[in-house]
Amino acid sequence: MAPDAEAGKASTKRADPFAPLTSEMLPVGDGHEIYVESVGRADGVAAVYLHGGPGSGCQADHRRLFDPERFHAVLFDQRGAGRSRPKGRREDNTLAHLIADMEAIRQKFALERWIVVGGSWGATLALAYAQAHPDRVSGIVLRATFLGTRAEIETAFTDVLARFYPDLSCDFLNLLPLAERGQPLDAYWRHILDPDPAVHGPAARAWADTERILSEHVPGRVRLDIASLNSSRALPATPFVEAHYFANDCFLKPNQLLEGAGRLAKIPGIIVQGRYDLLCPPATSHALNAAWPASEVRMVEGAGHTLYDPGVRDAVMTAIADLASKIAK
Repeated sequence: MAPDAEAGKASTKRADPFAPLTSEMLPVGDGHEIYVESVGRADGVAAVYLHGGPGSGCQADHRRLFDPERFHAVLFDQRGAGRSRPKGRREDNTLAHLIADMEAIRQKFALERWIVVGGSWGATLALAYAQAHPDRVSGIVLRATFLGTRAEIETAFTDVLARFYPDLSCDFLNLLPLAERGQPLDAYWRHILDPDPAVHGPAARAWADTERILSEHVPGRVRLDIASLNSSRALPATPFVEAHYFANDCFLKPNQLLEGAGRLAKIPGIIVQGRYDLLCPPATSHALNAAWPASEVRMVEGAGHTLYDPGVRDAVMTAIADLASKIAK
């Protein structure tokens, strides 16, 4: 780890206040090393950011969700994701492993408690971590609540897809052999995890492109480019980790996160929700809010799933700042 010489001083004195204070590859066992960085000020309000996917990784812009004058934020790429090594590795990669990694990171930075921030899959991990270690969480900010259930995934990729994008739904299904179209999710995950590039390549590209279209309120295109699915363009990394987690029910018991919401009773939370989120619809956030009275839902009108739909990013930044103020009081 290489701390910046100005780590303990106000971040305005640094040339780039959003540049990492520290960055390192942290060995977490089982042959995994995870990329971890911290930003802001070393004596600031502790927070941790959880990226989505599973399997996507943190981006430089995620640092900017946290006011560098106020927060000491930790960001990390989960096992198999982003800059963590080995990239894409699914062995010894479960929800329990990710929760244990978060505890290892928290202890390394000597943080007693922290605000946990996550969207989509990051919201799943945030809830699972907070329910496992409620005494280590000072507050939670979620975007696009995903409770890690098969029902949510099936609704998005079958019912919602066919209702809002019928042509895309046909593209998505027609990539599968006729005999496998009755259970398309299982078929896609099986194809994506197949070792043969001729099998997993088209499936991974089709899954990623379909998910991207569903995630945007105004997508740039609404059909699969069938010719490009067999092209030599780089394979997206996220579908492989997603298929691993989704085929294993995200390593959760049925309805575990909703039924365990009582463990969050003393933890304040803010849930940012896009009104037209087709992947993680408002009903899920409201169900969580009903089971977790210490939370509030903030709806973003005219927005879908992604952090970069209009108004969502600003709403998340405001929620983080507001929650920190509430905790301070």
